[in-house]
Amino acid sequence: MSSEYVLEMNNITKEYGQNAVLRDVSLRVRPGEIHALLGENGAGKSTLMNILFGMPVIQSTGGYKGEMLLEGEKTSVISPQDAMLKGIGMVHQEFMLIPGFTITENIKLNREISRANVVSRIFGRELESLDMAAMRADARKALGSVGIAISEDTPIKGLPVGYMQFVEIAREIDKTGIKLLVFDEPTAVLTESEASQLISVMREIASHNIAIIFITHRLDEVMSAADTITILRDGKLVAVREKKETSLVEMASLMIGRGEEGMINLPPRQQAHQGNVALKVRGLTVDMPGEAVHGIDLDVYEGEILGIGGLAGQGKVGLPNGIMGLYPAQGEVELFGESLPLNDARIALKRGLAMVSEDRRGVGLLLDQPIEDNIVFNAMQVHGDFLVGPKFMRLRNGKAIRTFAKKMIKELDIRCQSPAQHTGTLSGGNQQKVCVARALALHPKFLFVSEPTRGIDIGAKQLVLETLVKLNRETGLTIVMVSSELMELRSVCDRIAIVAEGEIADILKPDSSDASFGLAMSGLKVEGGDQA
Repeated sequence: MSSEYVLEMNNITKEYGQNAVLRDVSLRVRPGEIHALLGENGAGKSTLMNILFGMPVIQSTGGYKGEMLLEGEKTSVISPQDAMLKGIGMVHQEFMLIPGFTITENIKLNREISRANVVSRIFGRELESLDMAAMRADARKALGSVGIAISEDTPIKGLPVGYMQFVEIAREIDKTGIKLLVFDEPTAVLTESEASQLISVMREIASHNIAIIFITHRLDEVMSAADTITILRDGKLVAVREKKETSLVEMASLMIGRGEEGMINLPPRQQAHQGNVALKVRGLTVDMPGEAVHGIDLDVYEGEILGIGGLAGQGKVGLPNGIMGLYPAQGEVELFGESLPLNDARIALKRGLAMVSEDRRGVGLLLDQPIEDNIVFNAMQVHGDFLVGPKFMRLRNGKAIRTFAKKMIKELDIRCQSPAQHTGTLSGGNQQKVCVARALALHPKFLFVSEPTRGIDIGAKQLVLETLVKLNRETGLTIVMVSSELMELRSVCDRIAIVAEGEIADILKPDSSDASFGLAMSGLKVEGGDQA
């Protein structure tokens, strides 16, 4: 081997249009080491791995700047197949297994072993028979290397998720010539004992001089497994540390590490009300794919803005969707002291709850309808507002609708030609303000806003957040704001609950340390620290 490193990615820069998602990022991995790659959602980890694997999205958007070396030789990976041929494998967070196939068939997929038969000797190798005995032997050996005692003939369908994860690993181990394996959040679906077993398997793989890139949000696992740690933030390389040189607190601080940078300039927050409870949640579970909630307890006080933060897929979005009846939920919820039945969105709306959805184009707006109709739609459906005539023949009150729409357009500064303009023609920021207007038309007592600034520019973000603060300050409206943008939560909220693995990891003050937020997002907290 001509190099100290099996992989070098030097000064990698990747832009999507005018947006630089990676800026001069370098990653160097030695043979036989476990190298942790850390960063918040949006830090650039996925883009860097897409470049490593030659994913089509990279080539189709102009490629990237910088260089990649494998074992000291400059190279370019042009496709995932090319990555495999070069000895690079990946254990995906989302399973890439075929449910109807057996474990053996999944492990040997596209690398089947065949043997000659009478027909193939005449007409060619394409008609050779599968050598199932040899394939089973390979699968058995690979399963043994990950410590799984299960028949290689077992169908994938019906296996526990932990077993499926180990089958994924066995498939990569079975490939010949593997030099580097990427583990993308491999413990996300595993129990504590399975995660411990997986780390042992990773160490065993590394002992055979195979390098591992370990992507995880669980910092305690990093301290347990990794030799070296690279930390990205906002598309930039912020630190490379040997494990013995760092700590949980430093890693958490480096991941978040913005201090006052990125804070939105908003009026000073009021002292949060710590008396009456507006929303009481006990034992809430929500079956929302990718955002499941596992037994959350939470109190939201009247008149406060409570933030809900955390990494993607950890359950923060599931909480409001479950309470609003959009996904199956169980548990006990009280709204202003009265029990709130779950799994019925109409009851939630009638009782004074309203929500601005994270999916404004999917469930939030009728894009081919006028702005004014979007604003009043829910109020008409739920409360019968903006309608005239007897019950058996209710008609739209066009004048009332137009008057209210103009009022909302003025108060929320919705930039449009008229209330009759189709909502789909508006900018993202103005569409988001129409969503807020629709919620306000219900005259809510309690408002959920989920990812209110996703996909809109910085100026529009400021206006949307100012609107929420104004509603809270001037009307006393209690707001729960769910966001992946931690700096926005710290700018706006009185308290911030961090959700990790479907549970509340910690509730922090907005001025709590970066380390406290980073640890909470990893599912950890410092006892006696910055809790709110």
